Amino acid sequence: MLTTSLSLKRQSWLVAAACMVTDGAFVLLFGCETWQNWLTLVLTLAVDAALAGPARLSGYVAFAHAAVPILTLLIGNDTPANDAGLLVAGYRAGAWLHGLPAIAALIALSASLLACTLIVDRRLELGIVSMVKASVLPFLVGRYTTARRAYLAELERRSEMERRDEREAVSRAITEERSSIARDLHDVIVHHVSAIGLHAGAARLGLPAGNTKVETSLRSVETASRAAMVDLRYLLDLLHGEKPDGARQPGLDNLDELFDGVRSAGVPAQYAVSGPQREVPGSLGITVYRIVQEMLTNALRHGDHSGVSVSLEYEPDSLTITSVNRIGVDREPAGTARRGLVGIRNRAGLFTGRTEAGVDPDGVTWRTSVRFPL
Repeated sequence: MLTTSLSLKRQSWLVAAACMVTDGAFVLLFGCETWQNWLTLVLTLAVDAALAGPARLSGYVAFAHAAVPILTLLIGNDTPANDAGLLVAGYRAGAWLHGLPAIAALIALSASLLACTLIVDRRLELGIVSMVKASVLPFLVGRYTTARRAYLAELERRSEMERRDEREAVSRAITEERSSIARDLHDVIVHHVSAIGLHAGAARLGLPAGNTKVETSLRSVETASRAAMVDLRYLLDLLHGEKPDGARQPGLDNLDELFDGVRSAGVPAQYAVSGPQREVPGSLGITVYRIVQEMLTNALRHGDHSGVSVSLEYEPDSLTITSVNRIGVDREPAGTARRGLVGIRNRAGLFTGRTEAGVDPDGVTWRTSVRFPL
């Protein structure tokens, strides 16, 4: 804003200086042998310099320019004085003044030009033409410029309002969609997960003594359902735009819990870490946890239950997660999209990670590898 103000001030001084040079040179070319000529020159330079003043003084500047030609005639000098200044004064009056001040400035400029022409040439038609050309026309141009500037400002304001309304509409739509998803999660998934935990607990309590293996499996189901409820509650809070204090997402420190759950289901699970461990961002730790969780889930769904092996390999510039298991009988129809693998790719992509998955050359081993640059 300050830079714009200084630029406008410099431009107004340039206009005033150009008028002073033009009108002053015109007076000098007619000769300055008498005091009347010198007084005309001084008055001309003074009113032209006033053109650099603030816009709020445009009315006074217009009256001063209207007065100079009359004064020069009254002192007996018919030399053209502030012709350029009159044009600029008329433009400023049209551009900056409104209501009665604008009309008064236009009348003053027009009357001055008409009177001077009648006094010098005594021709009404010439006076009218001079009045229209040197006062009315600049005034109208100033009016047009201001109206156009206001019109463009109004268009810009409307455009900004439309953009703001569009952003608010998108934000409302996202909020409503999140609320809808949260309601569905709460009404359907939370209910079923809660039921799973309750039935598993009831079944465990109803078991006869000594059935340790089944009891351990049911206890794992209870634990997994409670963990799922915690994660679901956390996701529901996020969808509702809330993040309660104490809510924590699992990370690298919780990986052992995943493997304990898989082992409780009767599937051998190995977990190995190699390389010098280093701190990773919390968001990346959450992503690694979810990817390992999905790897283990895929191994349980599609493997032959002979075991799954997951390794984390720390390198100086990367972290690689690798899951290996033998392929079992696929319970999904041929051509079914592997949404778990798609989820792994999407999560890895958020951190520019590269995912590779497929069958080893032996034809029975499935290997999934995700490499994150650090």
